[in-house]
Amino acid sequence: MARPRWLVECRRRGSGFRLGRSWVSFRESGPPGPGDGEVDVAGKNPKVDEILRREERWPDEMAELRAIALSCGLSEEVKWGQACYCLDGRNVVLVHGFKEYCAFLLFKGALLEDPDGILVRQTENVQAARQIRFGSVVEIVRRKAALKRYVLRAIELEKSGTKAEFKKVEEFAVPDEFRRALEGSAALRKAFDALTPGRRRMYLSHFGGAKQASTREARVAKHVPRILQGLGLDD
Repeated sequence: MARPRWLVECRRRGSGFRLGRSWVSFRESGPPGPGDGEVDVAGKNPKVDEILRREERWPDEMAELRAIALSCGLSEEVKWGQACYCLDGRNVVLVHGFKEYCAFLLFKGALLEDPDGILVRQTENVQAARQIRFGSVVEIVRRKAALKRYVLRAIELEKSGTKAEFKKVEEFAVPDEFRRALEGSAALRKAFDALTPGRRRMYLSHFGGAKQASTREARVAKHVPRILQGLGLDD
């Protein structure tokens, strides 16, 4: 597919252009490295472009968070239907949105120092992950330097190989909506018990993370077929 004329011209001149509120620069040096303030358009995943096009509540905020994550040298993937930023295939940070806020989700945030007091534990079932929440682009821009520091620390933590300690599956609360499903289906109970502890923890955390009973019911209904197939939340 031929590149648009404006894109070819920008590359030829070595210049850049404005994408939303972010400046995108074309460079000869390859993908962005850790701490690099510019976003190389080559590092963007078209599937994330589509997610942002569909987003109605937080498109500008998510675009800003995306730019910050990419500027730290992470690869852009799609997991759980959201933009996920990885280091050698390992999850570091997720961008996701809710009714009241959008957020960075740092997968090992519980292991990070929090000098700015901005890390939030989403629910009591969440163990290692921590959110940094926002309600506007202004908030994100104001904290941009701090956000980059947190992401870069998370990258260093991932490089170090440090593992988060998880409580046992038996210590997780089982939401009533999922408990009823298990009690009503011997096949589901058998399939769930056959999953690895990590997969079971993720399902219980995902189901229990919803505040509304209707949301918990919807999540259970959506994922029961995957459990019966022996699949985890992210398989």
